[in-house]
Amino acid sequence: MERLHSSDPMPAHLRGSIMALGNFDGFHAGHQAVARRAIELARAEGRPAIIATFDPHPMRLFRPETPWFRLTTLDQRERLFTKAGADAMLVFDFTRELAALDPQAFVRLLTGWGVAGVVTGEDFTFGKDRAGTTETLAQLGGAMGLSAQAVAPVSGAGGEIISSTRIRQALKSGDCATATRLLTRPFTIEGMVQHGDKLGRTIGFPTANVDMGHYLRPAYGIYAVRGLLADGRVLDGAANLGIRPSFDPPKELLEPHFFDFAESLYDQVIEVQLIHFLRPEAKYDGLDPLMAAIAKDCDDARQILAGTPYLA
Repeated sequence: MERLHSSDPMPAHLRGSIMALGNFDGFHAGHQAVARRAIELARAEGRPAIIATFDPHPMRLFRPETPWFRLTTLDQRERLFTKAGADAMLVFDFTRELAALDPQAFVRLLTGWGVAGVVTGEDFTFGKDRAGTTETLAQLGGAMGLSAQAVAPVSGAGGEIISSTRIRQALKSGDCATATRLLTRPFTIEGMVQHGDKLGRTIGFPTANVDMGHYLRPAYGIYAVRGLLADGRVLDGAANLGIRPSFDPPKELLEPHFFDFAESLYDQVIEVQLIHFLRPEAKYDGLDPLMAAIAKDCDDARQILAGTPYLA
C-alpha cells in the first residue's frame, strides 16, 4: 500500500486508476461498498485501485470549534484500505485552495492525475460550496474521459441507512453493539501509552494511559475492551474512559487495565477496541469502594469478553 498526497504528482504506475472517492472516516459498511465496487472495476479492467480520503475533515477547516469527532486516524484508514484490497491511498490535503475549486476544476484535477474512473456514494458532493453532485461528476467526467459511478446507501439489519453520523450517535450513547455492527468491527482508539501518576498499580489495577487525541468522545464510563499490541497479541481488559472523577485534578484519558498482564507498555502504540459499555463514571469516597467497583467491573468485563469473538 502506498500513501499519496494531493500535493504530490501521481506515480506513473498508478495512473489510469479507478478511484473510490469520499471522506471514508470510519470506513463503515457503506464506505466499504463504495471501495469494493471501485476495486472490482479496477481488477476487471486491469487498472490500479486507489481509495481517496480527505484530511483534515472539511468540517474541521470551516468549523474549527467543532468538538472532536473522528472515528479513524489516517494510519487506521491506511490499514483498512489495504485490507480492502486497494493498491494506494490518496490523501486530499484539504486546504482552502482545494475547497475553492469549482466542480470543473476539481474534475480536471482528477484527470490530470490520469484517473480513469471514479466511484462515490450517492450523497457525494464536491467543489466550492459543495456545488458538485454525482450527476455533475458524471457529466463533467464524461466530457473529459472520466467515468463515474455512484453506489446506493447501504442499510443495516434494522433498515436504517449506515452512516458515520449514526455511528457517532451510537458511541455517544454507549451503544457499542450498534457501532460495531455498522462499522463491521469495534470502534478502536489508537495511541501511545503515556506515563501517568501510576495510581492504578498501587491499588492492584495498573492501566495503560492513552490520550484521546482527535477521536470522537464516546460516552464517558467503564468499558469491556480488547487491546491490540504492536506484536500482534490481543489482550482482554476493562477501561475507564473519561475524566476520573475520583481523582484530583480531573484529566481526560482512556485507561485500559489488561487482565493477567504485567509487562510495561510505556511509549508503545496500542489499539483499544470498545466492546461493551458497562456503566457511567462514578465518584467514590476512598480507595476501598473504588477498588471494589473496579474489581466488579473487571469480573463483568471478563464474562462479556468470554462470549464475544475477536474482530480484527
